[in-house]
Amino acid sequence: MKPELIQTLGDRLYEALQSRAPIAPLTETDPGITIDDAYRIQLRMIQRRIDAGERVIGKKIGVTSRPVMDMLNVRQPDFGHLTSAMVVPDGGAIEAAGLIAPKAEGEIAFLLKHDLRGPGVTAADVLRATEYVMPCFEIVDSRIRDWKIRIEDTVADNASSGMFVLGDQAVDPRELDLSLVGMTLEKNNEIAVTGAGAAALGHPVNAVAWLANTLGRLDMGLRAGEVILSGALGAMVPVKAGDQLHLSLGGMGSASVRFI
Repeated sequence: MKPELIQTLGDRLYEALQSRAPIAPLTETDPGITIDDAYRIQLRMIQRRIDAGERVIGKKIGVTSRPVMDMLNVRQPDFGHLTSAMVVPDGGAIEAAGLIAPKAEGEIAFLLKHDLRGPGVTAADVLRATEYVMPCFEIVDSRIRDWKIRIEDTVADNASSGMFVLGDQAVDPRELDLSLVGMTLEKNNEIAVTGAGAAALGHPVNAVAWLANTLGRLDMGLRAGEVILSGALGAMVPVKAGDQLHLSLGGMGSASVRFI
């Protein structure tokens, strides 16, 4: 794909983000798009956000569960960038009108104390590089109309990133088996989703290792101080103004957020 088209499509997604007006799937308007093209489009979209004053503060991993892989007909995760404008405090409020079609996911977030750079990063390397883990909401959103996405669409759209909320506790990941951590996500005081750490590539640490090794092949790395969202532990929950969400992770604490 020519650089001019990469720039055009990245700009189109950025403008959709700003206007909250979704666009048609890129895989329909440009059916020859590849995943490599999509990541280049993603970088253009992120550069527009940086130029507008945002800072990259971490990464998110998506497509880590079997149902989502089946939906997109892929057998590998994807990743996107987290920026300073995406952060919402625990217990805070999100304006639903500021998003397009938001959905919430419960996840485990990693805060790194050392750099990680692949190839060759192992699960043990991830644990050594992690300062602590926290409960996390990821609020995903799609600039693609009606969530009609293929893997190339969501990659280009920064892995459908929206906002994120870090919870009320920070835990040493060496003190518990993250694959066995149970999740309960409540919406308006009723259980909406349950799940477990194993939903993220069998173990959330595996997801972070995958990310470090994938970035290494792209001559990129993870840096100390970055936040890494390791993937959804259950199904996405659609949200709208008036909804209140509460997330509990066994042995790890909780997080909450509301939509106005």
